[in-house]
Amino acid sequence: MIRQHRIALKNVGQINPAKIGDYIAAGGYEALKQALQMPAEKIISQLIQSGLRGRGGAGFSTGLKKKFTSEATCILLECMRYIVCNADEGEPGTFKDRIIMEADPHLLIEGMIIAAYAVGAEKGYIYIRGEYHESIDMIRNALEQTQEHGLLGENILDSGYTLDIEVKLGGGSYLCGEEFTLLESIEGKRGYPRIKPPYPAEKGLFDMPTLINNVETLSHIPAIILNGANWYKSIGTDQSPGTKIFTVSGDVVNPGYFEVEMGVTLKELIYSLAGGMKEGKKFKTALLGGAAGTFVPESFLDVKMAFETLQEKDAVLGSGAVIVMAEDKSILEMLQSILRFFEHESCGKCVPCRVGTRQLLILLEKIITNGQAKSSNIDALLQQFELMAKTSLCPLGQSPVLPIKSAVRHFREEFQHLPTA
Repeated sequence: MIRQHRIALKNVGQINPAKIGDYIAAGGYEALKQALQMPAEKIISQLIQSGLRGRGGAGFSTGLKKKFTSEATCILLECMRYIVCNADEGEPGTFKDRIIMEADPHLLIEGMIIAAYAVGAEKGYIYIRGEYHESIDMIRNALEQTQEHGLLGENILDSGYTLDIEVKLGGGSYLCGEEFTLLESIEGKRGYPRIKPPYPAEKGLFDMPTLINNVETLSHIPAIILNGANWYKSIGTDQSPGTKIFTVSGDVVNPGYFEVEMGVTLKELIYSLAGGMKEGKKFKTALLGGAAGTFVPESFLDVKMAFETLQEKDAVLGSGAVIVMAEDKSILEMLQSILRFFEHESCGKCVPCRVGTRQLLILLEKIITNGQAKSSNIDALLQQFELMAKTSLCPLGQSPVLPIKSAVRHFREEFQHLPTA
């Protein structure tokens, strides 16, 4: 029987998230006190050694990202570094960051202050999805309390370090979850992507070096500071240390969120933690990583859920979303919903995404209408999204690649032999 191992969710259900006193009584802000007595480069070194990888989806080394930001040279005479917490969480099937913000907001803030100190940031923004009303209220309340206790603002804990953090609200755009588009939104501009490189660590918010981390990622930092890199490295797998919050939804008995060690199998997530398949139906597929993720068949049930093991199988961990589908569900109908979502969320700036997503949807709907697809139809679908992936300005235009490609790879027969109505 698999058990949860909580780091980011350790206080959830154990404390009153609206009271800073409860968080402090549970050991909160001890990591910050310790970090402020350490050289910034030692914090960065410890995070690199821990192996912590970004929990937003890309899985890039958290420590290296901080190292690049701290070492970046400003192109302007006046240099100011920023830190941004990406709490936009717009990926369908994902609600892990919301849980942290609503049930343990001070953990996020503590991790953010430590990260900001490590890179020398003087100003921070928490960019929260505008529909997350309770998250917004909880974070704002927590920021006020933190400032009142001398844990934020000028001369934090008499350390000489000063940091200001404010909340910025997203307008409901899925695209603003992409880091450069998020920066454009914070600057008060329309949510359009920028061309990379340069990357945010070099030229981010207001053209200054900027560290961008996800809510879940920042929430792991206090525990690493308190317990050490070797402790964290001992949890999970060699290449994916630590824990991960998986949000399981769809055709399961007990949908919800579960924090477990990296390397848990898909079967353990579904059958041990989520209570198995609803109504005793047979498992057909799971969409891993949300709408921009990969469909996996029954043969993946014993595959370990970690960055490296899934990559070896041409699948992705992504945000940790697991959308489970039973035997009576249609892969093509799910793909149709995904493409409609991406078509709606396209900012329209580049032709490959604006026009290409629509064309993909038309091709798929023709297949569904005709009741079957010839190999040429499927090849045309694959060719279209490959072209989009190579020419789109930002990840949104590349998003349909993974779900379509994985659906064709594992469920090609469903494209060619659709059930009659």
